Amino acid sequence: MGDPSERLGSEGLDSGTAIKTDDLCMEIDPPFQENVATAEDWRKALNKVVPAVVVLRTTATRAFDTESAAASYATGFIVDKRRGIILTNRHVVKAGPVVAEAMFLNREEVPVHPIYRDPVHDFGFFRYDPGAVQFLNYEEIPLAPEAACVGLEIRVVGNDSGEKVSILAGTLARLDRDAPHYKKDGYNDFNTFYMQAASGTKGGSSGSPVIDWQGRAVALNAGSKSSSASAFFLPLERVVRALRLLQKGSETYVDKWKAVFIPRGTLQVTFLHKGFDETRRLGLKSETEQIVRHASPASETGMLVVDSVVPGGPGHKHLEPGDVLVRVNGEVITQFLKLETILDDSVNTSIALQIERGGTSKSLTLLVQDLHSITPDFFLEVSGAVIHPLSYQQARNFRFHCGLVYVAEPGYMLVRAGVPRHAIIKKFAGEEISCIEELISVLSKLSRGARVPLEYISYVDRHRRKSVLVTVDRHEWYAPPQIYTRDDSTGLWIAKPAFQPDSPFLSSGAKEVGNLTRQPVSLTSEHACGGHACEGNNQELVDGVTSMETNCEDPSECVSHHNASDGMVKKRRVDDDLSNDGSVVADFSLNETQETKLEKPSVIQDDGLMDYQGAVAVTANASVAERVIEPTLVMFEVHVPRSCMLDGVHSQHFFGTGVIIYHSQDMGLVAVDKNTVAISASDVMLSFAAYPVEIPGEVVFLHPVHNYALISYDPSALGPVGASVVRAAELLPEPALRRGDSVYLVGLSRSLQATSRKSVVTNPCAALNIVSADSPRYRATNMEVIELDTDFGSTFSGVLTDEQGRVQAIWGSFSTQLNFGCSTSEDHQFVRGIPIYAISQVLDKIVSGANGQPLLINGVKRPMPLVRILEVELYPTLLSKARSFGLSDDWIQALVKKDPIRRQVLRVKGCLAGSKAENLLEQGDMVLAINKEPVTCFHDIENACQALDKSNTDDGKLQVTIFRQGREVELLVGTDVRDGNGTTRAINWCGCIVQHPHPAVRALGFLPEEGYGVYVARWCHGSPVHRYGLYALQWIVEINGKPTPNLDSFVDVTKELEHGEFVRVRTIHLNGKPLVLTLKQDLHYWPTWELRFDPDTAIWRRNVIKALNCSSV
Repeated sequence: MGDPSERLGSEGLDSGTAIKTDDLCMEIDPPFQENVATAEDWRKALNKVVPAVVVLRTTATRAFDTESAAASYATGFIVDKRRGIILTNRHVVKAGPVVAEAMFLNREEVPVHPIYRDPVHDFGFFRYDPGAVQFLNYEEIPLAPEAACVGLEIRVVGNDSGEKVSILAGTLARLDRDAPHYKKDGYNDFNTFYMQAASGTKGGSSGSPVIDWQGRAVALNAGSKSSSASAFFLPLERVVRALRLLQKGSETYVDKWKAVFIPRGTLQVTFLHKGFDETRRLGLKSETEQIVRHASPASETGMLVVDSVVPGGPGHKHLEPGDVLVRVNGEVITQFLKLETILDDSVNTSIALQIERGGTSKSLTLLVQDLHSITPDFFLEVSGAVIHPLSYQQARNFRFHCGLVYVAEPGYMLVRAGVPRHAIIKKFAGEEISCIEELISVLSKLSRGARVPLEYISYVDRHRRKSVLVTVDRHEWYAPPQIYTRDDSTGLWIAKPAFQPDSPFLSSGAKEVGNLTRQPVSLTSEHACGGHACEGNNQELVDGVTSMETNCEDPSECVSHHNASDGMVKKRRVDDDLSNDGSVVADFSLNETQETKLEKPSVIQDDGLMDYQGAVAVTANASVAERVIEPTLVMFEVHVPRSCMLDGVHSQHFFGTGVIIYHSQDMGLVAVDKNTVAISASDVMLSFAAYPVEIPGEVVFLHPVHNYALISYDPSALGPVGASVVRAAELLPEPALRRGDSVYLVGLSRSLQATSRKSVVTNPCAALNIVSADSPRYRATNMEVIELDTDFGSTFSGVLTDEQGRVQAIWGSFSTQLNFGCSTSEDHQFVRGIPIYAISQVLDKIVSGANGQPLLINGVKRPMPLVRILEVELYPTLLSKARSFGLSDDWIQALVKKDPIRRQVLRVKGCLAGSKAENLLEQGDMVLAINKEPVTCFHDIENACQALDKSNTDDGKLQVTIFRQGREVELLVGTDVRDGNGTTRAINWCGCIVQHPHPAVRALGFLPEEGYGVYVARWCHGSPVHRYGLYALQWIVEINGKPTPNLDSFVDVTKELEHGEFVRVRTIHLNGKPLVLTLKQDLHYWPTWELRFDPDTAIWRRNVIKALNCSSV
């Protein structure tokens, strides 16, 4: 493992990346050193050097190799003014796709393109157009590696987090320090010495020149140690060689740049420089030591010793750790520089090595491999995943063969299966995988919705393969698979389709609707337990969509668990993700008879089926309620793609228990809480307690107020046996539960075993008061829930039944946010009972026929119901308090007579912005009556809204009697009609996900007057909005002075913007604060696209609005 106090470079990290103090970073405290040269000497040198030092603003647009997608600041300096070449660190240039600009001292900014990054050492080069710098006089900084010596006074000239030039003093203390080891699974330099100095380098100083008093660069700043004021500098000998070879590529910038091949050789062996005392202990013979000392300078103190050998490389099975290198091609070699010179000059030829192993001399002949051949220059992007051949860097870290199929980012499809970052894919769909081409071949044969096994290994558990089930995306969450290949002449990575146009993978999801459902998968113990928690800080990609955030802090994904039988509370930090859905409404209709929802299983004639039924005949000692309800229970596993984490949904992975409320030959419906199915843009998998099968479900209804969703499934996917044993629960909406009633709480454990207990209702009408989260998401409002004396803990969901197993309520999960102090908060969940009447009413509308837009369910278009609601958030107040506010005795008596148990009045907390009730009802109003009938609870208001639908009135207004500031007031208040579709449209522009504001945002009571239809829900790592700071929780109201009041106008405006164009964006934050910022559009890596739900095919479709034609680059 690397020293946690050693920090990679001094590259300023983006605000969206959280860094612990003991992790790799770029800041140490600068000490003061006395100058050896005069102050005038240093002044002259710095006057010449400082104008040639630039601030580099880099954006890694994709995760690749050892790096994640990110935006950051760093430093570089001009080493060739005529050709426009800038020297900086490799970890600044990046191994993968990068977009960068250089800002000069006078704030002139020019784009730069990578032209070389060394495969091993921490240096690379950018190129810029010298003619673009019009107002600054500067000179290139000469490289003088020979000037470095112990005791040399130096200055490190860099930038302080991109804000200003910083000049830090120091003294070279060592020239032969081991290369720092930063991270066990990240970039590390090796096979070179580093210099060490007592000098402070601050954030953003990666790539700074280390200069002497003559203004020459003697080293390149690379890293630092947080536990002491030590900085690490890379020697420049190999940098000078690479620069000279690059300079041969063209004489000036105006010449067309051609990719330059810089020979780099390797044995795939890591050497360390060990002192003679250590080599003696390793068995070095005295006569060999004498020969080496005589052939080496008097200052030589040791020899090169093999530290590690990469499997499958030229040195594998020939060299071993502990071998002492004596000669190469007959020449005594004790220094890295000489060894590397020989290797670089001997690519694809053999060299002779003499080593000593335990006192025995051995002679070897090894073929020097081309180092660039094991450095990947392409990657496959599929379903947000980035996959490429395993690089030499990671092969050395993990001790695997180079070229294996490596997961740099798992994306959505692989994360859903539980494949972690850094995994090595070994087998897919039954075929062994040894290279990317084989993986592409297998993928191209799969259809949308297909489920196939995948085997992988990881460096943390390298000796065992793990097997998971991968589900190919049925919806068009992501762009079709593409292969990106590096073009060193332009510095860009060029994308091309990975599959032929006739590949089943590219076929329309509509044609594959039944593909997944017709392939039920029997549950194994591995898959039944439901998947894996997402890796911390997994920043995955989504056609450019890397990990998406809603604020300026870096999220780490977690799993939201509802149904762990141990009752353990799973908490998640609020800055992890965003939040939950605040969806809008929907209902559906089947035009079938009422009796079908209570349909009993048909009489079974098949002997095998009879045997199966006997086998599942419920556990001994199970209650009647448990035996009756178990065949109706369903375990949910829900995944939300990062490309459409809409409505503030706060996690990508949810578990929960639902109950079947309708089951026929054509369709099944399952009810579940909205903390399990938060938004409609989800992939839902259902596992049935009655029969061991796992099939997909589709979100068909999200209630806009109540905490429940309805999910459909295809009964034919269960097979004849499964369809017969699975049944719908009998719903018992009346009579309502009362305090003291006995109920049975029944649910499923994670192993799909029914669990129940008898409980007593302690409060049948507890009003919820859930505060808005920092990042608005769905929260249950205007709801009364059921509380019990005992339950199974805050993560166990299920149903409440009577003794006969009739469902009286759903025991559902609710999400909230707990605040600790001013800046600390945690996501929290709790469980309460949701009365079944609300679900029963919607189900009745579905069965009897609805009046909303039709939705395709299992191949049949069914009209979905609409829900009329009063978009006002209310809360109950005791009548004793109301009396203190001046409410008359007459009204108090009328309300007590209406509801002698609750003895409360409803007060207005606020109206949803944009609702018909806005500007009519005010905060603090007491709602006394609707249409002259006293109201005391939320159910009364719902009944009044439903009565409007039955009365066939066109105005949709309620006659509301309120008490306001000591006066009784009569008002006509409009109601709103909502569907149950949730958010069905989102647009990705420059890496931000915009949508129409969802109800949780409108519930805050504010919408911008300039226009509120373009709300930023998420932003993506490595995107232009990340680079320029257009974060979530704000509205985009103007682009280049053109209003964008809705998504359609937003599309019209962004369509006219060109690649590389700077765009002026005006935004308004949730707190009402306006802001104007600029960003540079990047259509090459971040095309503008739209994701929209198509009710005619029940498929989410992805449509590219504007992209850059690669042939025009």
